[in-house]
Amino acid sequence: MTDWTGSLSLELEDRNGKTVAKRVYFQGAFKVMRPIYTDDSGQVCYYLLNPGGGYLDGDRYKMDISADEGSKVTLTTQSATKVYKTPKNYAYQETVIRLKKGSYLEYLPDPLIAYQNAHYKQKTVVHIERGATFLYTDILTPGWSPNGEKFTYDTVQLMTEIYWDGKLGVFDHIKLMPQQQTISGLGFMEGYTHLGSMIAVSEQTEPEYLDELYEAIRSEESDFSFGISHLAIPGFCIRIQANATQTIERIFNQCHTIISKKWNHRPPSSLRKY
Repeated sequence: MTDWTGSLSLELEDRNGKTVAKRVYFQGAFKVMRPIYTDDSGQVCYYLLNPGGGYLDGDRYKMDISADEGSKVTLTTQSATKVYKTPKNYAYQETVIRLKKGSYLEYLPDPLIAYQNAHYKQKTVVHIERGATFLYTDILTPGWSPNGEKFTYDTVQLMTEIYWDGKLGVFDHIKLMPQQQTISGLGFMEGYTHLGSMIAVSEQTEPEYLDELYEAIRSEESDFSFGISHLAIPGFCIRIQANATQTIERIFNQCHTIISKKWNHRPPSSLRKY
C-alpha cells in the first residue's frame, strides 16, 4: 500500500531528562498536535487526530513511531475513531512502533466505533528492545444503526504483533464478522457489546502485580466479564467484555494508575478531553 489517505511519522529522543521530537512529519488526513508536558517528569504527551472526522470507504492510514533510549511518551487520540460505511473497500490503519532500551511508551487511543456496514482492518507492529516498557489499550464499540441493532458492521479485524529483542513474543488477532458469526454467543462477545484489551510489556512486571490488578478489577460493580494472564514475554494482557464504553474506561484507568505508580512511581497524567 503506497497511496495513503494520511500518514504520520514521529521520532522521539531524550534531551537532558526531557523527551522531545527530533523529527515530526504528517500529511493528508492525519495530524499530530503540539507536545504537552503535564508535569516535571519530562514525559511528553501527543494527541493524534483525523481532521476528516472518520474513516471512509478505502481510506488508508499509516503511523510510524520510534522512541530512543530514555525517552518517555504518551500517545492518545483527540476523540474516538469512527469507521463509517465502506461499500466498496475496507478502511485500513497500520501502525509501527520501535522502542529502544530504557524508553517508555504508552499508546492509549479512544474507542474504535464501527458503524453499519463498516469493514475495518488494523495492524499494529511493535519492536521492543530489552529494557523498554510498552503499554497499549484498545476498546471496540458498535456504532449506531437505523434499526437499533448493535452488530451491524461487516468486519472488524485487529492484528497486533509484538517483537521482544527481535523475536515474536505476542500475536493477538481479533476478527469479528457479525453477518457470518453468532457474534453474541459463546466464544465471541458472550452477551456483551463492547470489547477492551490492555497489553503491558515490561521487565518490571512482578507476579503480585497481577493479583493487585485482579482485585482492583473485581471491585468494579458494573456488569462485565474479564480475564488477565501473563504473556510469553515479560508482561501481561487484560481482556474485558462489557455493555458500555465507560465501564471499560473506568477499569483501564484504574489499572493504568496502579501500573504507573509501580513502574513510574507517580500517577498517570490526566487525558481528559471533554
